[in-house]
Amino acid sequence: MPPESTPGPLLLFDFDGVLVDGMSEYWWAARSAALRLEPSLRLPVAPPRDFTRLRPLIHKGWEMVLVAAEHASGGSTPDDSLIAAPDYGAALEPALRRHGWSAEQLQAALEEVRAEALQQQPQVWLERHRFYPGVVERLGRLADEGADWGVLTTKGGSFAAEILAAAGLRPHCLFGHEQGSKPEVLLRLRELERPLWFIEDRRPTLESVRGTPGLESVRCLLVAWGYLAPGDEQGLDQIGIGWLTAERFAAPLADWP
Repeated sequence: MPPESTPGPLLLFDFDGVLVDGMSEYWWAARSAALRLEPSLRLPVAPPRDFTRLRPLIHKGWEMVLVAAEHASGGSTPDDSLIAAPDYGAALEPALRRHGWSAEQLQAALEEVRAEALQQQPQVWLERHRFYPGVVERLGRLADEGADWGVLTTKGGSFAAEILAAAGLRPHCLFGHEQGSKPEVLLRLRELERPLWFIEDRRPTLESVRGTPGLESVRCLLVAWGYLAPGDEQGLDQIGIGWLTAERFAAPLADWP
């Protein structure tokens, strides 16, 4: 008898910056959470340049709240401002100490304002998110190619689920920040014994996956849209990451890098 066929791939998409552009909501939520913790902050209604510039570096939701507060604080040198620091990651802890906050406190405030908005004005909150062109249609065609798709995000899983449901999308699986880091989730998913593809817009996250023992077989792809930092597309072949343009994304899976 011929061997059993290998199950089709499971494509795991990051959410923000890959499937959805939610910059309007990110600033609204970050601003609202920061003001809840420190009402005296003076913050603009529209996303400021500092916030959009740092968005490619932001890894977890609580960092958005901290960046918003730092914008209001007005520090202009690396010594007294996260938004001016040459090393974003190294500046997070000092910024937290300046405000007397913890990451857990900021994450809780962020999720509170989102939960209240979803309960009180669900349509207004949902309309702050926009799916990238062609995403909804392309996800709908994956089943015809023998593939399943899911979401692996640092956003709260319940919030991502609401946005997907409003667009009529039903992922095979959905993992929010509550389920652990992205490498941790991918390691657990190896038990499915099927090809895993991971599609991200944050290069450091893909590099982390590439450097995690046990995840060597995960196919990693960096999208050409979303919240990219300058130069993110350079040298990807050397570290085993594919460059997924919008044209390749729309093409059959066999043509993906």
